[in-house]
Amino acid sequence: MNDELKTARRIVVKVGSSLVTNEGRGVDAEAIGNWCRQLAALAEGGREVVMVSSGAIAEGMKRLGWTTRPKELHELQAAAAVGQMGLAQMYESKLSEHGMGSAQVLLTHADLADRERYLNARSTLLTLLGLKVIPVINENDTVVNDEIKFGDNDTLGALVANLVEADALVILTDQRGLYTADPRNNPDARFVDVAQAGDPELERMAGGAGSSIGRGGMITKILAATRAARSGASTVIAWGREADVLLRLVQGEAIGTLLVASTAKRAARKQWMADHLQLRGAVVVDAGAAQALLGDGKSLLPIGMSEVQGEFHRGDVIAVRTQEGREIARGLANYSSAEARLIVRKPSSQIEGLLGYMNEPEMIHRTNLVLT
Repeated sequence: MNDELKTARRIVVKVGSSLVTNEGRGVDAEAIGNWCRQLAALAEGGREVVMVSSGAIAEGMKRLGWTTRPKELHELQAAAAVGQMGLAQMYESKLSEHGMGSAQVLLTHADLADRERYLNARSTLLTLLGLKVIPVINENDTVVNDEIKFGDNDTLGALVANLVEADALVILTDQRGLYTADPRNNPDARFVDVAQAGDPELERMAGGAGSSIGRGGMITKILAATRAARSGASTVIAWGREADVLLRLVQGEAIGTLLVASTAKRAARKQWMADHLQLRGAVVVDAGAAQALLGDGKSLLPIGMSEVQGEFHRGDVIAVRTQEGREIARGLANYSSAEARLIVRKPSSQIEGLLGYMNEPEMIHRTNLVLT
């Protein structure tokens, strides 16, 4: 565990409802204060941290005086709308006590399934991290329905880890970690200190892939670790009320269960792009731009483009071709084909003047580019 967390520069931390709301009794100011103190210390130490926090519905129920969790979707959404106010306010006040800025970000599955919204969310989060602001993310429970719900914030945490290319995902829960069997029923159950993320045996230990709850929700955490590993992020599952758990983890202390990603972060992201994205169009580049991509690992700037081929939207995958027609790379377009045609051969400083806005200075950023 030492190297996995000690060397992690960008970390996504997920906390569950039972921890945030003290088993549903409302936002736990002391617990959130402890996590915020640790998040601030990590940020001050040069790490970039993102918090994914549950708890809006439970806090909303408390504020509305409801003692039983409603079953109707519109009532759950109403509770989330009320509770989100208190949840965001608590994180904002506790982080500000330690001199840290915060930002509330609400996401749905559709935000990350749609390529343009994916890029918009990614750009926003990376900008916040660059500004030394800690994003606090939750599922947008006020608008989701059963078709677009993440279903649990463990999944959301893994998707955010992929979105921001995190080095590690830390899932704080009300359990110590993963056991080989339910320790409440099996005296021979052993604690799992380290395992490989994606190992099918882990799902059996956690209650089986078909279980909606698993043993205390452990199955969703195992599946989240598998998702995070696809983008090269290892996952730690640990007890959220362990004293200074985040600070001790990044110092290399073995706490909880570590599920190691088998693929390096960069290789995993390139493989994901190469395998799962369809080609929508292409841009032709001059010799100088081709050299910058192939030899220097640079981003593709509009000034290096000579032609735009096909029709595509922001977030679509496009090919990069030489003037001889050879494909040298693929990547996610920051601008649509119509926009790209307006900025061909133009320096990035002119993008805003030509379009009236600027998404990014690059046509394709190097982190969203894979050489072919």
